[in-house]
Amino acid sequence: MSADNTEEEVLRCSVNSDYIYDPATGPTDLGENPELSIIDTVIPEHAAAIEEPHPEVDGLDSPADYQPQAPVDPDASGGSSESVVQDQSGPFDDDHSGEIREYTGVFEGPEKTLEVVFRRVTDTDEEEPQLPQLANAHAAAATRQNDIKRVGLRRLNRADLDRICARARCTILSYVSNQYLDAYILSESSLFVYPYMLVLKTCGTTTLLRCLAVLIELGRRLGLELDWMGYSRKNFSFPGDQAFPHQSFHQELDYLYSHRNLCERLDGNGYTLGPVTDDHWFVFVADQTIRSRNNDTLDTDRVLNIMMFDIDESVAEIFYYDAYEKKIRPDETEDEAVKRISVAQTKAAGIDALCPGAIIDPRAFEPCGYSMNAILFRSYCTMHITPESASSYASFETNQKVGSYTSLINNVVRAFKPKRFVLTLMADEAGLSQMRENPLAGSAAAAKIAVPTAPIPAGTKDKAAGAAPMSPDSDAGAFPAKKMVYKRTTLASIHVEDDQACMMGNWVLHEEESTGVPEPRLRGMSVS
Repeated sequence: MSADNTEEEVLRCSVNSDYIYDPATGPTDLGENPELSIIDTVIPEHAAAIEEPHPEVDGLDSPADYQPQAPVDPDASGGSSESVVQDQSGPFDDDHSGEIREYTGVFEGPEKTLEVVFRRVTDTDEEEPQLPQLANAHAAAATRQNDIKRVGLRRLNRADLDRICARARCTILSYVSNQYLDAYILSESSLFVYPYMLVLKTCGTTTLLRCLAVLIELGRRLGLELDWMGYSRKNFSFPGDQAFPHQSFHQELDYLYSHRNLCERLDGNGYTLGPVTDDHWFVFVADQTIRSRNNDTLDTDRVLNIMMFDIDESVAEIFYYDAYEKKIRPDETEDEAVKRISVAQTKAAGIDALCPGAIIDPRAFEPCGYSMNAILFRSYCTMHITPESASSYASFETNQKVGSYTSLINNVVRAFKPKRFVLTLMADEAGLSQMRENPLAGSAAAAKIAVPTAPIPAGTKDKAAGAAPMSPDSDAGAFPAKKMVYKRTTLASIHVEDDQACMMGNWVLHEEESTGVPEPRLRGMSVS
């Protein structure tokens, strides 16, 4: 069986969330071993303090490197719901401008996302490793770390990654790896490192763009040069809490255009999708791709993101740390307790069923909050949840290449039951052509999403090990399901640079009615 056929067979097993595929043994019933979908997460000891700034790398961002331009009038450039915050103190110092803000009782859940693609300066670097003999993702994860062939950006050491994260004001908490990528859980979202692509997502008041110059320089030391860079985020709910350079999209663009070490390497443009009076999406793309030299260094050609707001209160309660016993045995360590509660929250919300067969790295936070990375071959899924009632939010993002995301979107929305959600898709033309269905195309009537839902079983938080899983075989199936109907209210799409499409839509809960039929079993992705 070829590598491509093996991967396709494994992905087809994702249609049924009760099985994973191993060519040596055939499909494995997860019901016989429910712990199979959660890997033993490695949580390395983190350095007590970040290393001193590197004189050649961190020194890139001295106060003189940023020369702010004149303030931009938002009314003169299409308008924005965010205000432009001006600083009268003169040039900014990247090493000190990202101060930690005090917690205000609300949290900015929607993430800032930075995706940077590199290419080899010469063709002497080694090629990306091929599919391993064991197609089972868990068997591959059990392979010793020194057996993984690391090329390109995967050669960055922990000190380099710490330096990148420090600029964004976040730290690495845990990681999982396979033959294709490394996935890191951060104190503020996630980091994914491929041989020639890095994806960094940060939430809250992080300063994501401040790490870009360091990343480009570290890539240069590895014999890599910038090929493509994309930055995107939804408009902030609490823009006043943000630190420089993220206090407005205009300030972010000003930073990219004015930074001495970035303006010479980036020649991109900024875009706004959606109504400025409602949820909208900011995108910046710098395309330096040399089409004649283009190779397969980019591991994905589309990214889907579901951002859900005002999630159901009963679901939000799952992600409060004090809802679980902090210690169930005298010798249980703090790390073991965090792992136990993280797994319990994953199963209670049905998150493990959303990415069957993948290696899952979950993380519960005190006093509340949750993050999860899942990797399957070349693809990742990631979730981040903020349960505070004043700013409840959950996101699900994946770069998995499937023919239809319909069942995945339905399952994610059904798991969290938000009052509204925003869907974004970034893809090239070839990626769009491979999709059988696209909820961001066609009429609003055709884009209506109806998902059945049922109450969470009573006593969810009373279990000794934490919340009980919402499994298809639980008593929840005995209740008549309700149908939640979401209607698309706005739609926006643009083509940027050469062949990149950016699409976004807003969906709002329109009605909820009883169907009188039991809740169906939760399924995974559908695969063409």
